[in-house]
Amino acid sequence: MASASTLNVSAYLFTPLDDPAALREALREQAGARGLRGTILLAEEGINLFLAGSADEVRGFVDDLRTDARFAALQTKESWSDAVPFGALRVKVKREIIRMDRPEVRPQDGRAPAVSPETLRRWLDRGSDDDGREVVLVDTRNAFEVDHGTFAGALDWRIDRFTQFPAAASAHRDELVGKTVVSFCTGGIRCEKAALYLRDEGVEAYQLDGGILGWFDAQGAAHWSGDCFVFDEREALDPALAARVGA
Repeated sequence: MASASTLNVSAYLFTPLDDPAALREALREQAGARGLRGTILLAEEGINLFLAGSADEVRGFVDDLRTDARFAALQTKESWSDAVPFGALRVKVKREIIRMDRPEVRPQDGRAPAVSPETLRRWLDRGSDDDGREVVLVDTRNAFEVDHGTFAGALDWRIDRFTQFPAAASAHRDELVGKTVVSFCTGGIRCEKAALYLRDEGVEAYQLDGGILGWFDAQGAAHWSGDCFVFDEREALDPALAARVGA
């Protein structure tokens, strides 16, 4: 989208934070000074952000954020639009940056194994993983998000919110044991917790590194049907990372 002038970034990182309230004020000031809009969520388990603005200002803010050693590993996913798809800048402190209500699941202490888009593409193309095991894709998103699009053949447990995922996963555990399970979500944050929970349930689960947006960037529409819902005014992105609605 060479003609689009607004850079949108999404990013998250599970990293221990002992001062989310103090960070809130500092990041609000820094993002506001750069004219950015969107949402930054902070919790003791890490950071989750969705921001939009001019490319120089968005990337400058992220670069400054990475100078804090706790955020040095932060990776962003970029897309473009003709206008800023957020009405204001909001910086909030939450109990969790993605609510699961399972405090024993702590990705800030170590993430579940991840599968790259390239590896997953190879598995899906051949119909099994490298050891010949069946690959099962589990969509960890809410039902209304899945309705916009998902991977062909992915399991969809019709949850209304992520806090319902653990119960659904436990109910379907026996269908997953003995298979190679890959959890996925929009940008990676939900499937990171989901994979850890599944592993605690005795399932050999992995997370799709970079989520659906990372898949679109690396593999386009391969094995995908539809669009990907996003939580801003664009509503959904197609596999070329262009806004399907509202841009």
